[in-house]
Amino acid sequence: MKTHRLELFADYFQFYLQDEESEGNLSNAWSEDAVIRMMAVTAGTVGIGTVRNMTVPVTLEFLDAEPRVDLAEFDHVVEGAIDVPSGRLVVAGCTDFFADAPRFDLPPGTYKVRLSGSGFDTLSEDGLEGRDHYLVQLWSDSFVEPKVLKQHAG
Repeated sequence: MKTHRLELFADYFQFYLQDEESEGNLSNAWSEDAVIRMMAVTAGTVGIGTVRNMTVPVTLEFLDAEPRVDLAEFDHVVEGAIDVPSGRLVVAGCTDFFADAPRFDLPPGTYKVRLSGSGFDTLSEDGLEGRDHYLVQLWSDSFVEPKVLKQHAG
């Protein structure tokens, strides 16, 4: 397992996982259902929803196999998939300068993506402060449509 701790500006309540050579256009993917599940998917790109429109802590894990799901530990859990044919994954806020965004090398292929979010109920009244956290786990797998395993009530 490889773990990376990031701080990403979640402008418009989102950040991206994107194949380096993908267009990364999620404008049509953020349907009402995608907003509710907090995950939008298009070719080579996954949009991860957040509960704050601020810089948020993200833990990114690259795994050898599917991890156990611990629904009790998280407020919201959703899975989807991303194709990474270039072997370079870019992780960025949607308004970040793409050239400066962190990049991660991995074997080209398809990866399951699991978002597990916690601390959603810790937001300040104005929604600017909170102890929300986003665990994003990836492992080699086949493509699947996004599926919510646990839905946050908020």
